Amino acid sequence: MIKLKLKVNGNIHELEIEPHAILADVLKKELGLIGVRVSCGEGECGACTILMDGKPVLACMMLAMQAEGKELLTIEGLGTYENLHPIQEAFVEEHGFQCGFCTPGIILSTKKLLETKPDSTPSEIAMSLSGHICRCGAYPKIIKSVQKAAKKLEDNHGKK
Repeated sequence: MIKLKLKVNGNIHELEIEPHAILADVLKKELGLIGVRVSCGEGECGACTILMDGKPVLACMMLAMQAEGKELLTIEGLGTYENLHPIQEAFVEEHGFQCGFCTPGIILSTKKLLETKPDSTPSEIAMSLSGHICRCGAYPKIIKSVQKAAKKLEDNHGKK
């Protein structure tokens, strides 16, 4: 066992883990963050996407010890049930999900996209999210959700 300190969603967690523990498993099993979804376990579907130092990473493809000293954001740290993040609001309003299994990873990737290129075209959105597989086929609604999120974020910045 090794000692590990992780900063997740703004909180510090001190853990003892096996050296070979996968980040997705630690986030889910040790910290109870069920929004970190493991579907393929091979880095192909994007369901396990989190943000590490603001960049999307596949938590199923990383050892937990690789995240030490980094800022991790999971879907649980983005908004709450009572106070959704504008991206989450847009996905609800535009029905950008069906079963919802892929949604946390897509929303986190959307956050990075809209921070770097808020005026993305539909084809740029599709390309940016191409590492995510939505088994329900909600892609058109996902793209509309991202576009609505961009508008919401633009409107929120204008109010400040």
